[in-house]
Amino acid sequence: MFRLSIVTPEKVFYDGEVASLVVHGSEGYLGVLSNHAPLITALQPGRLEFRDKDERVEIMAATNGFLEVSNNVATILCDAVERANDIDIERAQEAYERAKNRLVNLSSKSHEDSSIDLPRARAALERAQARVKVYKETH
Repeated sequence: MFRLSIVTPEKVFYDGEVASLVVHGSEGYLGVLSNHAPLITALQPGRLEFRDKDERVEIMAATNGFLEVSNNVATILCDAVERANDIDIERAQEAYERAKNRLVNLSSKSHEDSSIDLPRARAALERAQARVKVYKETH
């Protein structure tokens, strides 16, 4: 077992003992078990899964952030996290369509428009895709 803390700007989302953790890191999905070597990595929007001390599996959609593992403690700092069972699929699909349409519209416009925030639009699309994917994988 090792301690896992999942922290967002709003609150400590989870803090407890877990047996395993799987997150979407910058180079793909990676797993963490007790006594893992020290590690710091960026997180990509995607599935976050852990098995708690009672062997229950928790599946969530997480956004961009960071994972630090050190001294049998894993700390996740991310913009947002949502349990798979709490995802409103209609809202997630609407957000995905909005983000996709915005990117299509941005790509057809001149890049000289200084009000365009292309990285923000791409991030919104990635977040929405992650939420929809996690929901579909678990329902």
